[in-house]
Amino acid sequence: MNIETSVRDRYSQGALETQAALCCPINYDNSLLDLLPDEIIEKDYGCGDPSRYVQEGDVVLDLGSGGGKICYMAAQLVGDRGQVIGIDINDDMLALARKYQTEMAGRLGGDRVRFLKGYIQDLALDLDALESWLQKNPVRSQHDYAALRARENRQRRNQAMIPDESVDLVISNCVLNLVPDHEKQQLVDEIFRVLKPGGRIAISDIVSDRPVPAAMKQDAKLWSGCLSGAFQEAEFLQSFAAGGFRAVCYDKWESAPWRVIDDIEFRSVTLTALKAPIEENGQQHHALIYAGPFEQVMDETGRSYPRGERIQVTAAEHAGLTSAEYRDAFIDPDSHSGMTSSSTACCSSPSDAGNSGNNNGCCG
Repeated sequence: MNIETSVRDRYSQGALETQAALCCPINYDNSLLDLLPDEIIEKDYGCGDPSRYVQEGDVVLDLGSGGGKICYMAAQLVGDRGQVIGIDINDDMLALARKYQTEMAGRLGGDRVRFLKGYIQDLALDLDALESWLQKNPVRSQHDYAALRARENRQRRNQAMIPDESVDLVISNCVLNLVPDHEKQQLVDEIFRVLKPGGRIAISDIVSDRPVPAAMKQDAKLWSGCLSGAFQEAEFLQSFAAGGFRAVCYDKWESAPWRVIDDIEFRSVTLTALKAPIEENGQQHHALIYAGPFEQVMDETGRSYPRGERIQVTAAEHAGLTSAEYRDAFIDPDSHSGMTSSSTACCSSPSDAGNSGNNNGCCG
């Protein structure tokens, strides 16, 4: 099976006519949909709403942006100080998204959205630029092919489509499962590369409760339908923790599976995490207290935080552990604001995963 061909064909068809089987039912913020053209809303295929993690002023990167729905929603949230970049490989989906750029810029009060052609697992390679070069330098021999590869490497190195540490928030909506298995860790590494220190991710996707067998992975319809290429639920968390992310957590977990095939449950989740801020020499240390409810938790570096004990952390660690991604799991004794909401701890260990209702399964 050629994964790329099957995915391209399925989503090209989805750009031409609505494909109901490609998406899960999702409740989006209707106030953000009011500005969008009906065609973009109708030809959107996702399993979650990562737009709800967007903050004012963010530089947002949407992986697999399709017809642009989430990008145009996010553009309303980032305001005139932010920007939104959509990446997709499918020409028909890009054409749909770009079709309304001028109209949406007028509705938004500014041109803050752009769409680029590229692989989400290779965010340095600008395929529009490469295809322009190929028109003048067609590949007709092994020598030409070597020149093409050299051109790709120079472009990645000197003119990366998405530069290192240039993005505040990476989002995606039911797309990572379309990437070939052998390139999934490269995808995670690329997300880490483009994020600024302290940057965040919000990835809505489909996961399976058990590993998907090889025979099912060879089914082109199941793969392009966002099923047989799904991460296994523990593997999804582990891949991002292994990629260097902190506060890796399931922020949303649908208790009811979207599909069940051969007794394997496929469900929608939203994974959140952050890239640690930069440590600086000689920076001031702070005390933090893990609030509970567990006896202790361990972060991705292997450091333990016993409940109720003051632990000295660096300023960068303090900034991360008191961020929204940790959901008030830590008390800052030097803060005068105190804790304003119930404490829910998150860590990287999938063995501690819990599920409280439909949407808030969080690893403790």
